[in-house]
Amino acid sequence: MKTVLRGTKKEVVIQPDALTVIIGERINPTGRKKLAAALVAGDLEYVRREAVAQVREGAHVIDVNVGAAGVDEVDLLPKAVLAVAEVVDVPICIDSSSVEAIEAALAVCPGRPLVNSVNGEEEKLERILPLVKKYNAAVIGLTMDDKGIPNDPHERLAIAKKIVDRAEAIGIAREDVIIDCLALTMGADSKAGLVTLKTIELVRKELGNNITLGASNASFGLPEREVINAGFLAMAVYAGMNCPIVNPRKSRLALAVADLVLGRDDYAMNYLRAYRELQKLAQEEAQQ
Repeated sequence: MKTVLRGTKKEVVIQPDALTVIIGERINPTGRKKLAAALVAGDLEYVRREAVAQVREGAHVIDVNVGAAGVDEVDLLPKAVLAVAEVVDVPICIDSSSVEAIEAALAVCPGRPLVNSVNGEEEKLERILPLVKKYNAAVIGLTMDDKGIPNDPHERLAIAKKIVDRAEAIGIAREDVIIDCLALTMGADSKAGLVTLKTIELVRKELGNNITLGASNASFGLPEREVINAGFLAMAVYAGMNCPIVNPRKSRLALAVADLVLGRDDYAMNYLRAYRELQKLAQEEAQQ
């Protein structure tokens, strides 16, 4: 079950039981006022800086989302995608709720991108999956549908299966569908994290697809979010999640520890490399 993504130069392979692939989350204006203001102004220099910084911090794929109030996504998303491709050579994850914006970005994106996202809603399936097929991309499938996000892991699994089946029916390979089992805030529902972990286990066992997660959602509204995120990420990796959408600066070491504990990191080389690179960045910043 290998999902292959390509940037302008680098290829990334996502597969079970390999080192965790990091999708950098920071080019997303949700909760980020400076980025939102820059996007509204059409200033993509902020986007370029974030792309470069996240790759230096360990991101293997860069998520690009420009969905801020006052932004014309159809116009700006392809420009942002090209701006990122100018400064980093890793694959891009095209992130939008607008079908038109996704298509505009797919039309110009170099390499083989990941589309974020489709879900179990009929309209999304009918409009987004054909675009994924047309542009030979991979896609994230969210375990939600017209009724919302189920609280039962088996219901989320059923949605995941529906997405995979519909993708395969139009010629999209199963391995090109990455399932997002959805993390919800545990501050509002103490069982939310457990439901997500059980969903990950089911998807890994029943479908075998690669699995992503916007893990930081789990800690929303709670103090010491980085501590919560680190613990939750490690448990999610153990359950079968292997390509989270996270802040690489804050989550890279936690993910490296998870890979080390699971026996995927010979002689701790991946962990040591992550530690040294992050230490070097911190030293460089202290000298500025």
